[in-house]
Amino acid sequence: MKIIDEVRDARTIGISGHERPDGDCVGSVMGLYLYLKKALPGAEIDVYLEKPAEIFHCIHRIDDIRSESRADMVYDVFFALDCNAERLGDIGAVYQNARKRINIDHHISNTGSGDINIIEPERSSTCELLYDLLEKEQLDEEIAKALYIGLIHDTGVFKYSNTSPKTLQIAAELIQFGFDFPKLIDETFYEKTYVQSQIMGRAILESIRFLGGKCIVSMVNKKTMGFYQAQPKDLDGIVNQLRIVKGVECAIFMYEVKPMEYKVSLRSNGIVDVAAIAVQFGGGGHVRAAGCYMNGTYHDAINNLSIHIEEQLKEHGMMRAEDVSRDY
Repeated sequence: MKIIDEVRDARTIGISGHERPDGDCVGSVMGLYLYLKKALPGAEIDVYLEKPAEIFHCIHRIDDIRSESRADMVYDVFFALDCNAERLGDIGAVYQNARKRINIDHHISNTGSGDINIIEPERSSTCELLYDLLEKEQLDEEIAKALYIGLIHDTGVFKYSNTSPKTLQIAAELIQFGFDFPKLIDETFYEKTYVQSQIMGRAILESIRFLGGKCIVSMVNKKTMGFYQAQPKDLDGIVNQLRIVKGVECAIFMYEVKPMEYKVSLRSNGIVDVAAIAVQFGGGGHVRAAGCYMNGTYHDAINNLSIHIEEQLKEHGMMRAEDVSRDY
């Protein structure tokens, strides 16, 4: 299938992705937007997303993104990228009212929410999947740059296990368009603001290992975020830093959204299927990277998560009776 075949006669097209958009979400949404603006110059195309982090302002026309939906608009075609309909937020109602809904994603927990569903969990990213759905003769440097950002963010600059030979082949084809890819990697993936560095240091300093050191957890509450004047986007990367502590199989990072509610990020080094755990609490994601929201106290949340983590570790022979201590 090629996307152009599904939208060729469309006069109005909407595009959106999930709340708190990450690199793959922003890259896929903007990559498709730039492609359709070029391929269908006569169509009215709107792109909706929460305001992306400043690091993504290198993407061409990113200021075209709308943060508020046109609630009365009925689009001929609407794309939901990198998520299912439930994660679209307020724009979800507009998506549901579209004449044709197309859901493109690579998350294993997505069962499809469109009239056309292209869900391929074996893909490293939605950007990788999207690349194969676009006509190559319509690609240009700006489209390629947006898609490349999605690849590097969802593969950890090609070091995560979801990186395949095909991922690297596509990356090679994208950098042939001539953008400065080393600079792009530094500026969108590695660089941290002073605030981000401070709060990451605080989170690591206050982290606790449990289950025999095979699990690590850290939490940032609203008071701490206020002290550093940090926003949720400033917390990106903390859970991945926790994951690489030697001996850890599963990392948990939580931040307080409001009293008694937490946003939870889970990462695995391969033994624990964190997507299966996140689904238990209304979330989802990948085998090695997933997330959810949880209500209750911090200790309640960790107790509930650790039951499922411990169960999986036992199944793989990774737990002893003396490892079951939950001293946090």
